[in-house]
Amino acid sequence: MKLYPLQFTPLYKYRIWGGEKLKTELNKQYTEENIGESWEISDVSGDETVVAEGALKGKTLRDLIKEFKGDFVGQTVYEKFGEDFPLLIKFIDAKTPLSIQVHPSNEVAKKRHNSFGKNEMWFVMQADEGAELIVGFDQKINKDSYTEHIHNNTILDVCIMRKFQREILFTFLQVVCMPLVQEFC
Repeated sequence: MKLYPLQFTPLYKYRIWGGEKLKTELNKQYTEENIGESWEISDVSGDETVVAEGALKGKTLRDLIKEFKGDFVGQTVYEKFGEDFPLLIKFIDAKTPLSIQVHPSNEVAKKRHNSFGKNEMWFVMQADEGAELIVGFDQKINKDSYTEHIHNNTILDVCIMRKFQREILFTFLQVVCMPLVQEFC
């Protein structure tokens, strides 16, 4: 069988902060309310997206990697990750602020959750006036100071806030999960 351009059937995820822009901006088709995420390409166990059409319809990423190996993901990626697809590609619609999240490194995630860590790359397609993004801390944070800021409701006082601008690329280099806070990720 020969590979062809693939489209996957997205998975829609309810989130308490979800809005309607996945429908209004991206023409996503779903009937549920508060859909905050559209997982476009996923190999997350239990949440695998499948090919939408053609001879490979219904196949997961893992199926495709098993069959096509490096021809599908590239030889370097195949040698490093084997049959695991290392990316989760999704659209997010947050009508209210998201929670502050601490993401583990690959090593901690593998040890504690049997998964990859979470480096993030975001491309902001649309942002409402005044929208902001937290891109890390403005000082070194350890477990004790993080816990103290959470208990005192002052965590935002030590966060770096950036205003969104249309079509600005933000790359997160695990600034939130620095080595000092990885111990409690």
